[in-house]
Amino acid sequence: MTYVDGFLIPVVDAKREQYRKLAAECAPIFKKHGALSVVECWGDDVPEGKVTSFPMAVKLEPGESVVFSWITWPSKEARDTGNKAAIDELHEMMKEDEIPFDGKRMIFGGFEAIVEA
Repeated sequence: MTYVDGFLIPVVDAKREQYRKLAAECAPIFKKHGALSVVECWGDDVPEGKVTSFPMAVKLEPGESVVFSWITWPSKEARDTGNKAAIDELHEMMKEDEIPFDGKRMIFGGFEAIVEA
């Protein structure tokens, strides 16, 4: 079964196109290093919860949207190797001030698939 890296990211609405362009540039780099797919989704119907929610999780501020994204890998081992190589390449390519989101509020994690249909 595949391995999945998942992300929740708060992005300023005015930087949507900048984020989309960055994501489009990054996707082929992850795929070059073994990712099976890269998916980026802009929040469209993301309700605020009373106990927990995507907006609460990233401490969403006015004028921001939640981005939900994931990268699939053939295995955790492929992810560990490929992700490191991709991140190293991205660090060479980007300056920190070019990143269009607050990385301190990004939530991420790796997940082992247990059902695929």
